Amino acid sequence: MDIQRTVLWVVFSMSLLILWDNWMRYNGKPSLFFPVTATQQAADKSAPPAKKSDVPQAASVTPAAQVPSNAAAAAAATPAAAPVVAEKVTVTTDLMKVQIDSVGGEIRRLELLKHKDSNDPTKNVVLFDSSPTRTYLGQTGLIGGAYPNHRTPFAVRPGSREMGSSDQLQLVLEAEEGGVKLIKTYTFKRNDYVVGVRHDVQNVGGAPVSPSLYLQLVRDGGKLEGESHFYSTFTGPAVYTDASKFEKLDFEKIEKGKADHANKADDGWIAMIQHYFVSAFVPPEKMKREIFAKKVDNNLYSVGTIMPIGTVAPGATASVDSKLYSGPQETDRLEKIAPGLELVKDYGWLTIIAKPIFWLMVQIHKYLANWGWTIVALTILIKLAFFPLSAASYRSMAKMKTVTPRMTEIRERHKGDAQKMNQAMMELYKTEKINPLGGCLPIVIQIPVFISLYWVLLASVEMRNAPWLGWIHDLAAPDPFYILPVIMAVSMFVQTKLNPTPPDPVQAKVMLFMPIVFSVMFFFFPSGLVLYWVVNNLLSIAQQWVITKNIERANAA
Repeated sequence: MDIQRTVLWVVFSMSLLILWDNWMRYNGKPSLFFPVTATQQAADKSAPPAKKSDVPQAASVTPAAQVPSNAAAAAAATPAAAPVVAEKVTVTTDLMKVQIDSVGGEIRRLELLKHKDSNDPTKNVVLFDSSPTRTYLGQTGLIGGAYPNHRTPFAVRPGSREMGSSDQLQLVLEAEEGGVKLIKTYTFKRNDYVVGVRHDVQNVGGAPVSPSLYLQLVRDGGKLEGESHFYSTFTGPAVYTDASKFEKLDFEKIEKGKADHANKADDGWIAMIQHYFVSAFVPPEKMKREIFAKKVDNNLYSVGTIMPIGTVAPGATASVDSKLYSGPQETDRLEKIAPGLELVKDYGWLTIIAKPIFWLMVQIHKYLANWGWTIVALTILIKLAFFPLSAASYRSMAKMKTVTPRMTEIRERHKGDAQKMNQAMMELYKTEKINPLGGCLPIVIQIPVFISLYWVLLASVEMRNAPWLGWIHDLAAPDPFYILPVIMAVSMFVQTKLNPTPPDPVQAKVMLFMPIVFSVMFFFFPSGLVLYWVVNNLLSIAQQWVITKNIERANAA
């Protein structure tokens, strides 16, 4: 029993320490474990703007100043295009409203029409944005010469801007520079967060050209508004290749130029991740590319890919079809777009357990059609699966409870002699056939499953804005009336009473206050997570009470 209490004390102490460390990091203070601060955001705000180019440059691409003389002459001989009037074009589909700037064909705003903002339910979630508080952009263009890029004015071809009754619409932009005409075509489809991004590169000059196409996502390093102080989720770039698999890149490491990731591949994608949502450029398969992540400006970072198009002869055209996904991290959608894209829904190192748990949740939801009741049913199934282990743990605790008075007597008798006290304790365990670890090991075995389920519930966008019953209208938001956290506190208190009382008064007080401490934390957790713990606690109380009563009756007989 001493070992079990020690384990519980260590877990409790580490939980408080990690909680405090997360609080310090969230508020920009130095971490107890990590020397790097959040993003050096406070320092960046007061620093002068950095003079860096946001147009990427590949090592294998010839800079504009070093374009061969014949190509430069051809570019100079090309007649100047008519002035282009800058405009911001808004395209509306059934799922999103997208604003594209004619300067560069840059995606400057993308609003998700089916997802409400967590802080203001009257507004929709906005991913791409260009506002005083958020910079999040999608940019494409050509490098390797004075060719059109995301700073070049484009002419917008006329066409429909709202999907209406059709299933597809396109926005076409074109620009000509350096003897190259670039035509960007954005294709939007009904009930789809995937935007087709096609680049047609036409050589309108008199000499061959060899441009490279880049796709990049640019975002500031600021945290999401309304992010919880009590748990953190990843926000930042990610890279996937078949060779190196899924790699998350911290803004802090990019800031210091220490972001380690795959640099070259002929497959994969690049993405910008935040809680519940993701934007990802997916280039064509089997097309060689370079991958980069860099600091663009103060508190501004980019992740992207550069693909050599090859030599384009005069009068010829080269085309590259890519995809941009910008929407919720829904597993079914992500799996159909590109290999590995579902990994942006990050379950950490317990993915091997978490993915089957989520699959089981989906199957249950098909029958119950309510994510709240799905959580309840899943908790019951997991409890049944671990019933034998839990029963062994509770039997051990019940036996411990019956000998607690004798343990207290031994402590009092050998108060000044620790060796004799331990010998007497071991003799008592041997006589009563009690394993001191019997109540602890079954719980330890279940911990990976509980942690996996925690991340499944925390990462699943399906819980967002999903009601349960009565006052719970959003399983991803805290309980508005704190009813579930209060029930959880009461259930934890009851569990404490069912467990053996520690002989040490200090440990007894700690165990008594644990329900209060953890309940305060759960006041700010998503109600779906709290619902899981409440149901689990109630089932555990029922199981433990029955086992304890049976053992007490057996001892009395």
